[in-house]
Amino acid sequence: MTTKGKEFKGGFISRNSRFNYLPDADKYLSVIDKPKYKFNVIGTGIMGQEHMRVTMLEGRGTIHGIYDTNPRSIEQAKQIFLANYPGNNLIEYNSLETACNDPEADGLIICTPNYTHIEIIKEAIKSGKHILLEKPMATTIEDAYEIVQIAENYTAIFQIGLQYRYKAIYTEAIYEALERKTIGDIKTINISEHRIPFLDKVKQWNKFSKYSGGTLVEKCCHYFDLLNLFAQSKPDHVYATGSMAVNFVNFEYNNEKSDIIDNAAVTVVYENGTRSTFNLCMFSPMFYEEIIICGDEGRLKAYENRDFLTLKRPHNYLEIMCGENKPSRITTPSYPQDIEESGHHGATYYEHIKFIDNIAGTKTDTATVDEGFWSVVVGAAAEESLRTGKVIYINELLKEKNIPF
Repeated sequence: MTTKGKEFKGGFISRNSRFNYLPDADKYLSVIDKPKYKFNVIGTGIMGQEHMRVTMLEGRGTIHGIYDTNPRSIEQAKQIFLANYPGNNLIEYNSLETACNDPEADGLIICTPNYTHIEIIKEAIKSGKHILLEKPMATTIEDAYEIVQIAENYTAIFQIGLQYRYKAIYTEAIYEALERKTIGDIKTINISEHRIPFLDKVKQWNKFSKYSGGTLVEKCCHYFDLLNLFAQSKPDHVYATGSMAVNFVNFEYNNEKSDIIDNAAVTVVYENGTRSTFNLCMFSPMFYEEIIICGDEGRLKAYENRDFLTLKRPHNYLEIMCGENKPSRITTPSYPQDIEESGHHGATYYEHIKFIDNIAGTKTDTATVDEGFWSVVVGAAAEESLRTGKVIYINELLKEKNIPF
């Protein structure tokens, strides 16, 4: 029997352990193709382990080796990986140089603390390998621009880990607002994130702005990337207010007091006139994200709620209201459960699909180095506005730093 179109094969069936009893020769729908690409993970904390897990779930790549300066991170990553993927080998490197330049590896996934990115990239590019660099790409505008210059003539894939654009609600919002143009020309964008505080990290680097870039760079670059994406324009000026109201008010590490904010309201006005706001609260008892986009033909509202054990409503929700212009509707976009549970509600999984598609020569909509730069610019401008109480004009800010954008 022959069929037309894409054959229903692999995917969730190949990941289903109930079919493990089958001899390899008897697998067809449940066949697991041999991975084509090998990756080394630099930094094996929470995010590094998520990338390891998602690489194996996606299936076209495998984890070849790992490197981290913290022995406990290495040990935990090894234990989890070898327990879940028996029969796989995992090389442990003793230096960044050897991890980057092993000829057996096709690519590098860099998940180290923010302030280390610039120096690690300088070593990583010597390898010529494909690179997936976690967000934010740097902690300062100057370092971010240096990475832009480094990547400009880099011939392999250089992808930035701004994967929130692949969360189910944002994927659907992008499709409706930018591709279908369901709500017409976008005029205003509002994003909110309410969540628990920053988690513990090695040496508590994320509690100090000098290491993280500040909350509005470290945590919020994802959302500034989304605002930039929906606005389809460069930011013109930024204004922000915020404070350290609840979290880490009395926190000290090595006799140094934490200086990161836990709430903020940021306004970004774009060159094309689009206006946007971002609201942050990091002392909420739940995880909640919301985006509202208003166009001249309708309104889009979407949210992701992760306290669905106590609130009787869908954890993903998208509403499009168009009045008399065209049909309105409500949907609950989501991914299969194993994908949603793999990390960042499925966003990291689809980021990996795009990463490997990029390597294979298929052009995708992954965040470019330039887009990563602009997400840092908005975050850094917001931090500067918060410190000074002034409106920050982007062209003036970049001119002060001798950056020709």
